[in-house]
Amino acid sequence: MSLLGRVSIWISQVANKRGLYLGRRSTKIHVALYRRSGGKIAGHLPGLPDARILLLDHVGARSGIARTSPVMYHQEGDVVAVMASKAGQPTNPAWFHNLKAHPETTIQIGSEVRPVRARVAADEERERLWPKFVDFYPGYDFYVKIAQGRKIPIVLLEPR
Repeated sequence: MSLLGRVSIWISQVANKRGLYLGRRSTKIHVALYRRSGGKIAGHLPGLPDARILLLDHVGARSGIARTSPVMYHQEGDVVAVMASKAGQPTNPAWFHNLKAHPETTIQIGSEVRPVRARVAADEERERLWPKFVDFYPGYDFYVKIAQGRKIPIVLLEPR
């Protein structure tokens, strides 16, 4: 892992240990850069080229408002998996609840937009996929430690 990758993980851990979750604050900028560049900018974490990012569209479960969240992902064939880590915070991210209410959505990987249907991975699927996420972003193991017992879900995004 590069020095920049180690620094990226360290900064995330320091912030998250102190309860500083920057997800909402940085999302609009991240999404704008990603969309304008077709994923060439903001398509992976700095220093961690295997920690690839997609844009996940979702509709508010209560509000009905369309939203987009940048999320790291793992792909196997045409199925894409994302982890609802919320950087180890004690609650699931809003997008997780939104996908449970409205599972039919779209994702953008690079410049390609794909229609998908979301479902929560079964326990055996989650156990198989977890190490693959930790391989490209070791910070996930840290997130488990600070998640206060929350079992971090993995969501499968299957083509529709």
